[in-house]
Amino acid sequence: MTSTLPGAADSIAEARADGLGPLEYLQSRGYVQDVSDPEGLRRAFAGDVVTAYVGFDPTAPSLHVGHMIGMMMLASLQRFGHRPIALGGGGTALVGDPSGKTATRAIVSEDEIRANLERMLPQFSRYLDFAGGRWDGNPPALLLNNADWLLALQYIPFLRDIGRHFSVNEMLAAETYRSRLETTGLNFVEFNYRMVQAYDFLHLFRSEGCALQMGGSDQWGNIVAGVELIRKADGGHAFALVCPLLTTASGEKMGKSEGNSLWLDPELTSPYDFYQYWINVDDADVERLLRLYTFLPESRIDNLTRAGGEALREAKQTLAREVTALTHGKAAVEAAEAATRALFSGAPDIDDPSIPTTEVSADQSAGMSLADLFIAAGLVSSRGEARRKAAEGALWLNGERVSDIDEAFSSHGEDTLLRFGKKRYRRIRLVS
Repeated sequence: MTSTLPGAADSIAEARADGLGPLEYLQSRGYVQDVSDPEGLRRAFAGDVVTAYVGFDPTAPSLHVGHMIGMMMLASLQRFGHRPIALGGGGTALVGDPSGKTATRAIVSEDEIRANLERMLPQFSRYLDFAGGRWDGNPPALLLNNADWLLALQYIPFLRDIGRHFSVNEMLAAETYRSRLETTGLNFVEFNYRMVQAYDFLHLFRSEGCALQMGGSDQWGNIVAGVELIRKADGGHAFALVCPLLTTASGEKMGKSEGNSLWLDPELTSPYDFYQYWINVDDADVERLLRLYTFLPESRIDNLTRAGGEALREAKQTLAREVTALTHGKAAVEAAEAATRALFSGAPDIDDPSIPTTEVSADQSAGMSLADLFIAAGLVSSRGEARRKAAEGALWLNGERVSDIDEAFSSHGEDTLLRFGKKRYRRIRLVS
């Protein structure tokens, strides 16, 4: 699968014309909250090719919008001629990262983790060039799985060679461990997580010459631990860079839509729903999101966001188009926009082929209530939510508000158009 990055060449070309190096570019786009030794990293970028990695949690069958920041940072560096590594945490996922968690993570099997990583590969391929040479001879990206080296470790040699570089006092003083010890407690496996992630950095430093790890700000302690391990174990010089954890203007976690994650897998979040999420973001978030989630050049972003109010409509449409094209391709953008026109034209044409559709077997529909129908469509997650939203007047069926969510569903063999609130639609089609 070839990579599609609308505006990427213009964005990087404009940055270079303005005299920006990779670090300055990342800072100007809002990706940098903290960086260890910024002057040293700036010199490294100005010299040879820098290899950088971001770790991705494979405990779900898809990446979500939160992971896109890491992919955008890696993609930016690759277009500056540096070498990105997307690291699937097949080994660390078996341990479980306690950072930001109030309880122990559920155990995910090794087979499930590997299956998840396979499903994620096409998603990475839209952002990164794994063949190399697409952008002025850029080096190829790598997709690795840390299970390949972590599962082969022998416990006693690992404690002797790696564990001796870690201070228990320092680890207990870390906010992640301290807060868990003061609340729900911390098991011994989780306590080892920092050491295992730091070893990832050391392994990649040794095997791939990787000198930079990037991630979210909640990973600062873990990443710096890797920098220190490289210094203590090998006398090497490495760097840490973290981006802010994103929340919307309303304070919600970025990428949550009606309580559900915004997945990059089109089977989990349809391209239409993905597009609609971006076109409906808060006005206050548009400018920041254009910088973080697209490769549009600064001059274009400034022009789009210079005015407020209704004038931001074009900026939101551009944001939705760019991010959807990055994730799903241009054809998905065209289909999403066609569905939008069909549904918001004042009199939705239920026969329009671009309308997002959920197929339900005729046998399955027998005995379904309207609550079951909204659940099947993915518009609500439970009967309880369906009942609450119906009471609020938020659920509609074929243009009529649903009052009795327990009413039996009857389609008479025709398509049915469901609506949640003002903007979320789903066509139900019975199939034999």
